[in-house]
Amino acid sequence: MSSTASLPDATPPLSDAGAPPTPEAWAAAFAVALPYDHFLDRHATPDQKERWDAFHARVELSDAQKALLGGFVRRMPVLVLAGAWCGDCVNQCPIFAHFASASPAIDLRLLDRDALPEIAAHLKVCGGQRVPVAAFFSEDFTPILFYGDRTLSAYRAASTQLGSSCPTGAVPPPSDAIAAVVADWLNQFERVHHILRLSARLRQKHGD
Repeated sequence: MSSTASLPDATPPLSDAGAPPTPEAWAAAFAVALPYDHFLDRHATPDQKERWDAFHARVELSDAQKALLGGFVRRMPVLVLAGAWCGDCVNQCPIFAHFASASPAIDLRLLDRDALPEIAAHLKVCGGQRVPVAAFFSEDFTPILFYGDRTLSAYRAASTQLGSSCPTGAVPPPSDAIAAVVADWLNQFERVHHILRLSARLRQKHGD
């Protein structure tokens, strides 16, 4: 090739590429969000809270799962976009409360779907504002993972009974289905923890 051959033009910037929230914006949203019990006190009707409490009572973590969660060492802020009225939230968010109880490293907050539309806009699934969606962050609110609105096990179960897009939560799933969703979500929490624990940036910061 001739040394005088022209190089291809640089790729032009994409129009409408937008800009995701900064770590500071995520931190501000997290500050507005509420701990699990406070979220229910603020947003749930008595009937809705009864459904959340009933499902919470049905969730059981094995000793191995508790030990895994108890071994987390990096602070893990988890911001969950949710709606107290949504059956998918009824059937999943109490799982996160169990995880947080088993792991002091998990800092769990719930944000009502309509509280901060400018943040919710970045947590859509398939173009829609579905809930729940969990946003996982490092301790300085660098995004790690966005995951929702149902796990693979829940979608497999739903595909066999193509009903409403969001159940009411009045009829809880069977115990084996709950255990499968617990395992699905625990895989995501564990994966994020490994990312945080093995991050060269964070290891340098903490000297470990």
